[in-house]
Amino acid sequence: MTETGRADESPVSLAVRAFLVHSRMEKGLARNSLEACSLDLNRLAAWLEPRTGGEFPQAEHLVSYVNSLYLAELSSRSIARHLSSIRTFFRFLQSEAKITGDPTEHLTSPKQWKTIPKFLNRDQTEKLLAATDLTKASGVRDRAMFELLYATGIRASELIGLRQTSIDFGLGLIRVTGKGNKQRIVPVHFDALEAVKVYIDTARVSLLKGKTSPVLFVTSRGGGMTRQAFWAAIKLSGRKAGIFHNLSPHVLRHTFATHLLEGGADLRSVQTMLGHSDLATTEIYTHVVRSRLRETLDQHHPRA
Repeated sequence: MTETGRADESPVSLAVRAFLVHSRMEKGLARNSLEACSLDLNRLAAWLEPRTGGEFPQAEHLVSYVNSLYLAELSSRSIARHLSSIRTFFRFLQSEAKITGDPTEHLTSPKQWKTIPKFLNRDQTEKLLAATDLTKASGVRDRAMFELLYATGIRASELIGLRQTSIDFGLGLIRVTGKGNKQRIVPVHFDALEAVKVYIDTARVSLLKGKTSPVLFVTSRGGGMTRQAFWAAIKLSGRKAGIFHNLSPHVLRHTFATHLLEGGADLRSVQTMLGHSDLATTEIYTHVVRSRLRETLDQHHPRA
């Protein structure tokens, strides 16, 4: 199959293919986002095939499609993601003069309730960091990764994508490539830098077994850590530390943001370090701090 697709492909399928190429090449969409968008739009194309012959839909077709997502009992978050993919796709079609109007303009997104993200308290965080087995090279690596994740709040995908050249020990900074290939600089505190130094000087050499790799965090096979392997490592250490409730790399990211705000950090600084393009995304952490204040008031106020 060529980049332009098969001759028997429908107009919608061909447009989806062109849009995904545009998103990858022109917009630099991250792989995970691209895969999610591809799934959403290919699902739409398959649904339209028997109903419009694969031609571009009218607004009523899209309303029916969204209703089918509700009937399939998708979560409001999944439906909202579908709608975001569809809206972006049809804006692309307009910009390419493939359609004259936007059939998505009257679609409404499901209401999503902001949930307070899960995070660890300080005691749990210390127990998790201490649960790694420092007698093993993999344990030294995991400790360095946990320390760096808690120290910076970067995403797991950003963490495993770090290169040796990404970290400046002299200035105490790391250069992170985030969503949309956007780069940002994040400060790192001494404990995390020290853990990474120990890993580079000892465990990394042992894991590579004479091989070379530009990737900072590697496995015993000499390749870079995968998201799945890192997820498994944090789950294992969590069990050792007695932490069982849905522990994931993202929990440490939430923990970083929560502890910073509890310590008095301003929201804009946390937004920059997390790599959020919209301050509203970061504001969810203020709910965490407010809930803590409520607990403090209830526990300690004489009239509570």
